[in-house]
Amino acid sequence: MQQFYYDNKIVKKFLYASILFGVVGMLVGLILAILFLFPNLTDGISFLSFGRLRPLHTNAVIFAFVGNAMFAGVYYSMQRLLKTRMLSDFLSNLHFWGWQLIIVAAAVTLPLGFSTSKEYAELEWPIDIAIALIWVVFGINMIGTIIKRRERHIYVAIWFYIATFVTVAVLHIFNSLELPVSGLKSYSVYAGVQDALVQWWYGHNAVAFFLTTPFLGMMYYFVPKAANRPVYSYRLSIIHFWSLIFIYIWAGPHHLLYSALPDWAQNLGVVFSVMLIAPSWGGMINGLLTLRGVWDKVRTDAVLKFYVVAITGYGMATFEGPMLSLKNVNAIAHFTDWIIAHVHVGALAWNGFLSFGMIYWLIPRMTKTKLYSEKLANFHFWIGTLGIILYALPMYVAGFTQASMWKQFTPEGTLVYGNFLETVTQLIPMYWMRAIGGTLYFTGVIVLVYNIAKTVTSGSKVEDELAEAPALATIGAGRLKGEKWHSWLERRPVQFTLLTTVAILIGGLIQIVPTIMVKSNIPTIAAVKPYTPLELEGRDLYIREGCVGCHSQMIRPFRSEVERYGEYSKAGEYVYQHPFLWGSKRTGPDLHREGGKYNDNWHFNHMWNPQSTSPGSIMPGYKWLFDNSPMDYSMTEKKMEAMVTLGVPYTKEDIANAKASIATQAEAIEKNLYNDPDFVKSYEDSKKNAAKKGEQFVPMKDREIVALIAYLQRLGTDIKVKDKK
Repeated sequence: MQQFYYDNKIVKKFLYASILFGVVGMLVGLILAILFLFPNLTDGISFLSFGRLRPLHTNAVIFAFVGNAMFAGVYYSMQRLLKTRMLSDFLSNLHFWGWQLIIVAAAVTLPLGFSTSKEYAELEWPIDIAIALIWVVFGINMIGTIIKRRERHIYVAIWFYIATFVTVAVLHIFNSLELPVSGLKSYSVYAGVQDALVQWWYGHNAVAFFLTTPFLGMMYYFVPKAANRPVYSYRLSIIHFWSLIFIYIWAGPHHLLYSALPDWAQNLGVVFSVMLIAPSWGGMINGLLTLRGVWDKVRTDAVLKFYVVAITGYGMATFEGPMLSLKNVNAIAHFTDWIIAHVHVGALAWNGFLSFGMIYWLIPRMTKTKLYSEKLANFHFWIGTLGIILYALPMYVAGFTQASMWKQFTPEGTLVYGNFLETVTQLIPMYWMRAIGGTLYFTGVIVLVYNIAKTVTSGSKVEDELAEAPALATIGAGRLKGEKWHSWLERRPVQFTLLTTVAILIGGLIQIVPTIMVKSNIPTIAAVKPYTPLELEGRDLYIREGCVGCHSQMIRPFRSEVERYGEYSKAGEYVYQHPFLWGSKRTGPDLHREGGKYNDNWHFNHMWNPQSTSPGSIMPGYKWLFDNSPMDYSMTEKKMEAMVTLGVPYTKEDIANAKASIATQAEAIEKNLYNDPDFVKSYEDSKKNAAKKGEQFVPMKDREIVALIAYLQRLGTDIKVKDKK
């Protein structure tokens, strides 16, 4: 027998970080819910605008709250399953502090507008590199620990941890390939349709392999421990693991149905998404049936309650996901609040409740005391469950309301609700209920903080835990007599990891390589030209302000959408777009054919005060775009040179004449603004005020708003569509 110590201190650090960032991430989410009701609550404060806070919320909840909870669960369970301390205390602490620095970097850069705009991958290139390096540190520590284990076979939880490490590394690296322009600005190396496919291959599988597989591993460890029961079925866990990791990686294109993505890729995504029901529900059944025989205990034990609802939430979300991938269902649900409900059932129930259950189970054991209050933990469970219900149900209603109103026609063949705002105002009661549900859920988290704080202060200091186990005897690589194939694989971690890598690579390669390498998959359109320098800068402002979070730029080939927005979108229109900006939610209308619909004055007034042009709008104003400070064009030539590297056909003359082109186009827009008497009066008054104060006055043509107007007026104008008679 060999004696050693489990490292509990690293688990404690990740747990405390998870709780802290859980409070921060959910508070930001609650603020965003309130901004739907009071859009001008943060009026004029750029870093508190909806477009900038939204990616902060998603990143904080996914990578800070859930990520830290995942690492805590992995470090605690792995040491005990492998009967050894982690490979290196230094690597463990480097992983912890490196991850927290990445989170802080995200919390600073995202509100300042440094964003790639890609869903769940908004962080800019230096932070992406840091993520890759820290992830490698985590992987080395994990694989090294597995190799030096004292337990012969690696348990099912470890299988899911291995799949998480391998797949997230592949996803992150390929989706984050970008060309830096400056210290905090880059452009995706992929364009348009290709970028959309790679992004949702990453986006869907970030949900699969960051929010699902590690939590399934934790389920397989913590649920049996809390219930004091063995896992229901070892054979089912094998089928669950291999089928899940192989099938999941194919499902990303179901986010792009009826889009400009080639049909064959869309159909592959649908087929494999439907197949996902089987392994996902196999895992849910394995988790719930592990609790057989202890249902009486569930009634009183808060930890088991959290686990039951978490696993049930996983089952609901993984049934709904494949259903949403069916084209007829997707035609209704996509771009609506139905998707918001779907995502939050998974996040709040599966990830949130499994994390809470683990925290309530771990902290008392590590501090050698009882939980301060089982009643408070049960209160947290019930108020959290009520919060989930009051959050999700109104969003489902909102989604159905949006879809039905968008698609309704009169007997004469015109849209019943031709004004998009008519659909927005109908949703306000649902947004109120969503905010109430979020408040209840957040209240539960505050209760957890209090309960855990009281538990920690009444308990002992968290110390490393003494353990002992026999040394692992060396066995040859061959199979033992009577040994089954998977049992052999479980004691060969290197082969296991290689086979896992092969399983997750197959789907990605088959989907992505043809789309990127075969040009005929993305037919070009001769009329499509690169953005002018001013439009390129305006597009970067659009990205900075997070406009893609509320507006899509993808008109689907439905009668209702063509009637409302214009000609449906073609793949060839996006060939010069790095990154793509198709969006995934329509809080506001689609903008792909926005160019020329309104004059420059309308856009000017709309960005200053949306309610002045669109009564009832829940869009905030963007007053900082109008500030008396010049737009920074110092990087324009560099940006154009980067685009040339990526295949955009700017000539040397285009780049050399960039400043002159900007001046000419900006002056034309400023001239158009003079058509509005109110603009003339306000503009002249501001000139006089600046002169009185002795301040430098910046002409309107040199301000950010003009660049954004130039971009908006360009949208969808490459293709000329005949007016309907």
